[in-house]
Amino acid sequence: MSGHNKYSKIKHIKAKNDAQKSKAFTKYVRLIFVEAKKAAGNLSSPGLATAIEKAREENMPNDTIDRAIKKATTDNSAAMETILYEAYGPGGVAILISALTDNRNKAAQEIKHILSLNEIELAAQGSAAWAFQKTNEGWIPTTNIPLEDADIEKLTKLVEDLENHDDVQDVYTNAE
Repeated sequence: MSGHNKYSKIKHIKAKNDAQKSKAFTKYVRLIFVEAKKAAGNLSSPGLATAIEKAREENMPNDTIDRAIKKATTDNSAAMETILYEAYGPGGVAILISALTDNRNKAAQEIKHILSLNEIELAAQGSAAWAFQKTNEGWIPTTNIPLEDADIEKLTKLVEDLENHDDVQDVYTNAE
């Protein structure tokens, strides 16, 4: 019976944990890259300092953070841009999807695909943002919508699918 000993179990658990860390690190490297490019590598810039702080909370190694900053200040490749997608989810909940990508068209199609799998379509720009207020921490809902249990399950699945995408940074909803 191969694969049933203690070390095989540890190996599988470690592989799962490493995959989760890798996904989180990829998001933070992109965020640091964008903020470092905006701030021209100035570590005292509020946006860059916040991005570094978030990465350190996830236990990202300092050398990875330094590499991302160095790459942003020396690299002349395609610029990463932040895009805000809007949609209405189950039960009429407004959804804002903040994405960070270097290919706007590819990201839009992939997010549309995730939404279509959950029977939701993108909304026009500004059609869902009215229900939120922009702050330094992100988007805070100004109105809340109560949901039934079935809608909560659908919304939870949708948010998980979106957050598993590499380009998506944050997903905001106004559900109670």
